[in-house]
Amino acid sequence: MGLFSQLAEKPWTPEQAAIDDRHKGVEFSLTTPQFGLRVFLGFVTVIFTLFVVVYVERMVFADWKPMPEPWLLWVNTAILVISSIGLQWAWVSADKGDADGVKKGLYLGGVLAFAFLTGQLLVWQQLVVLGFYASSNPASAFFYLFTALHAVHLLGGLVAWGRTAIKVKSGMDMAKVRGSVELCAVYWHFLLVIWIVIFSLLLFT
Repeated sequence: MGLFSQLAEKPWTPEQAAIDDRHKGVEFSLTTPQFGLRVFLGFVTVIFTLFVVVYVERMVFADWKPMPEPWLLWVNTAILVISSIGLQWAWVSADKGDADGVKKGLYLGGVLAFAFLTGQLLVWQQLVVLGFYASSNPASAFFYLFTALHAVHLLGGLVAWGRTAIKVKSGMDMAKVRGSVELCAVYWHFLLVIWIVIFSLLLFT
């Protein structure tokens, strides 16, 4: 290949990238939505990690008062675990082309996600009754912040879940639905891990 041909290449274009990948034996296996979700989850992970670091550093001060551990948090955790299992079931079923399994898993995961959010609101209500407001002390403020941010992200996931559920209900081909189901499942698993970290912080600090 001549010098001028190399200078004329445009590696940022999809066409040239495909040519380069063929020469190198490399292919980018992720779809645009899959790649976008992973970038987003990476960003959220970094931000969440920073919050955790600040939390751990802040708790050594004298005004830090440990919060109670409502038993309902254990129930909510179990609900979210089963919700994540439901999305995994839907994902596996989509791979197999099992429309009935996709529906059951998807509906189970979504309904339990709503139940989890309802349970979190009840926990907030219990804490308020006990006198633990967001402004009461730093520990309370962090708990409300963590749970609120987690709930917001779960609500965002439910928007994507709703769109996917509509596709499944309309009888769309499983090959076309599989990608959406996979994204929902990956996102649910991520939020489950985040919640377990939040819950562990409350239990052990």
